[in-house]
Amino acid sequence: MSEFLPLGDWVDQGVKFVIDNDGGTLERLGSGIGLFTEWVELGLQALPVSVVSLLLVGTAAWRVGWRFALFCVACCFVIYDTGFWPQTMVTLALVFASTLISLLLGLPLGIGVAASRRMAAVVRPTLDFMQTMPAFVYLIPAAMLFGLGRVPGVLATVIFAMPPVVRLTSLGIRQVNKEQVEAGITFGCTPLQVLLKVQIPGALPSIMAGINQTIMMALSMVIIASMVGAGGLGNDVLSSIQRLDIGLGFESGLAVVLLAIMLDRITETFGVAAPKRNWRSRFGLGERPVGADTK
Repeated sequence: MSEFLPLGDWVDQGVKFVIDNDGGTLERLGSGIGLFTEWVELGLQALPVSVVSLLLVGTAAWRVGWRFALFCVACCFVIYDTGFWPQTMVTLALVFASTLISLLLGLPLGIGVAASRRMAAVVRPTLDFMQTMPAFVYLIPAAMLFGLGRVPGVLATVIFAMPPVVRLTSLGIRQVNKEQVEAGITFGCTPLQVLLKVQIPGALPSIMAGINQTIMMALSMVIIASMVGAGGLGNDVLSSIQRLDIGLGFESGLAVVLLAIMLDRITETFGVAAPKRNWRSRFGLGERPVGADTK
């Protein structure tokens, strides 16, 4: 450690100062996040396997197509048959909680960055720092501040996964056609109306791409967060490494991969309009020929 620039000592002292002088704020924050995550986890685990599978398969058929829906059926069967369904629901709950918190913080921040150059000058270097810092480093202060369990895992995941939605929300709003914005102002729209009725709809594909990337990064981070007791499939992956169990590592890793593919393919379609197809083409039965008898 450098004697001239003891950054490590400064950070360590800063964390200890926060712990000693937070006035119970961290405890209340941790309790709220832990309670919310627990509710999500219990809700997903309470649902029968068939219900969750039908939701995934039905959404896949609606947004992507029947071929991917069949793939989702196979994914759900493999995850259930290998015995990793409960752990997968825990992982999905952690991803959902982390993603929701990331969006609640990231979407307004992205809008602010798009609207203010001064805010952008401060936020962009911070996002660079958040994205380039090794993911394992986030677990240390999170564990020191909140102990072991779900809470430090969720908070570390939020820090790691939030930058994409901030960046792409800001980018999408800045790329909205200026003529459309000026037309809205000309017709008497307030700044809030311009934002809600012109800028956000125009930036929706970019925003949804940011949400998709946030979900994917959250999924990768909650696996790493098993090191601080977050639970889920990450526990099995970590256990396979500790025991050098190739079979357990492959099966738990495969469950992570299948969950990631389903989430990625489904969420990426929400940035565009659903394909306008009738029920025959959606299920692969072909289009009715023009002029066919409709009786």
